[in-house]
Amino acid sequence: MKRSTAPVAAAVLTVLFTAAGPAAARDVGCRIEQQGKVVLDRTCDFQADGRDGSFVLSARGRQGDLLPGISLVTVSVISPGLAEVRGLTRDGINSRWGEAHRSARDGACWDGSDFRICAR
Repeated sequence: MKRSTAPVAAAVLTVLFTAAGPAAARDVGCRIEQQGKVVLDRTCDFQADGRDGSFVLSARGRQGDLLPGISLVTVSVISPGLAEVRGLTRDGINSRWGEAHRSARDGACWDGSDFRICAR
């Protein structure tokens, strides 16, 4: 009698994908400053992107824009204390904001040349 291994394989793949998949978004307090002015100060979705401290910010429930014309802001850690920040526009353009350094006075914040991003 020959048995099919397809159901077992499907179950294993489901467990592996779920364990390796992205973490669920959670609400955090978001504050973004551009050129010294506060452009966002409200609750938004925070999604960790790996174990290195990288993360993605979006509007709560991914409903609408995080900022006018910007649906997501990504902080990608490239080395300890240094990140590359990008904003994904509504048109799908991944605009580079630049490098940011983790704030020495507030570890929840990243400081760029003309912006600051905090997620608490």
